Amino acid sequence: MSKSMELPDCVYPRPPFTIIPPCAPTPKHSLYLSNLDDQKFLRFSIKYVYLFKKSVSLDLLKSSLSRVLVDYYPLAGRLIRSSICDCEDDHKLEVDCKGEGAVFAEAFMDATAEELLESCKVPNDSWRKLLYKVEAQSFLDVPPLVIQVTSLRCGGMILCTAINHSLCDGIGSSQFLHAWAHLTREPNTELTILPFHGRHVLKPRNTSQVHFTHPQYTRTHPSSHVDLHKLMMQSQSLVATSFTFGPSEVHFLKKQCVLSLKCITTFETVAAHTWRAWVKSLNLCPMQTVKLLFSANIRKKVNLPEGYYGNGFVLACAESTVKDLVVVNNNISHGLKVVQHAKANLDNEGYIRSMVDLLEDKTVRVDLSTSLVISQWSRLGLEDVDFGEGKPLHMGPLTSSIYCLLLPVVGDANSVRVLVSMPENVVETFRYHMVVKDENAYHDHNMD
Repeated sequence: MSKSMELPDCVYPRPPFTIIPPCAPTPKHSLYLSNLDDQKFLRFSIKYVYLFKKSVSLDLLKSSLSRVLVDYYPLAGRLIRSSICDCEDDHKLEVDCKGEGAVFAEAFMDATAEELLESCKVPNDSWRKLLYKVEAQSFLDVPPLVIQVTSLRCGGMILCTAINHSLCDGIGSSQFLHAWAHLTREPNTELTILPFHGRHVLKPRNTSQVHFTHPQYTRTHPSSHVDLHKLMMQSQSLVATSFTFGPSEVHFLKKQCVLSLKCITTFETVAAHTWRAWVKSLNLCPMQTVKLLFSANIRKKVNLPEGYYGNGFVLACAESTVKDLVVVNNNISHGLKVVQHAKANLDNEGYIRSMVDLLEDKTVRVDLSTSLVISQWSRLGLEDVDFGEGKPLHMGPLTSSIYCLLLPVVGDANSVRVLVSMPENVVETFRYHMVVKDENAYHDHNMD
């Protein structure tokens, strides 16, 4: 199947979906969401696509889902506005836990796993067919967990999940998927890690203590008169681009820097390189300040309990002028330094607590105006989910967007794949700058 070819339509039974509730009674209460959970920036669903060579019994998947929802019961609840805040625009959310259940849709697609594997590295809009669209008037009306299992002509299957980001982050979603897969493979066993749902450990302090500057946030209006995020979203069509970086490419990029190679991680290297290529492709004013926002796990930094199931990450922020990032320096050295500085800020628990306090102010927003946002899906074990018929042939997002994803490469734990969408008029320039300029290092960037 051509990489640009649209997927066939899904054929649904009638009714197309069922609601799967927990198989046993669950706590009935309203679950407080922390300020990290409740950011407007996270009011969407994380949508994963898995391609498996062999299908698993639908009845078995439903049975194990019903069971895992006993422990992960907030995913069977519904998001509601909190009575704490009456503001229509800045309402706080909570989860109404009544065990209503998750949406489970079934479908058939006239395609094979081999055909789909050719086109899945750079998803196009037709991949949205793989997730049943719940008719809803607003974000709040969509159940926190929506699943579609699509059977294929070859006997394989596609599993697509939409997990509400207000309830959990990438680590939490991976934890849930592994738990569900575990109970599918071994229905007579117990979970090895139980989810911890209490968010009180990340409550703001009684008296707000914002003692640090947090450039990743702004109060309602963008901090810059330039709003690249808005321009890109409203511009011509966006084009998805994908690049795979193996150990040789990463090592070559690291060698350009004066820092000790042992001090530089693969994430820092690929993030700095991607940020620099992104900025160079947009042809910005040299004195413009640009930002790189990236997710950073804080579970150990603030001693969150094992199995913590809320959002246990914050956005780190690297800042630079365009001049320093791409004009004065002809490699990623400067970008690496500011990325590492942004990470070092998070070693101070006071910095993290200051951020939690800041987010109590509902006029505060993530500053996307001149920012590239990177979310790391590699290193989460997402590609190792096994429901009993083997690990997936492919794991990735349902769609591509202007938010950049660092994805795992199935079968190659030492490589990372970058997926991001760029405006059509700059995509070729971005691709040019993303290619590692060393013939010995470059091997396969999957430029689709």
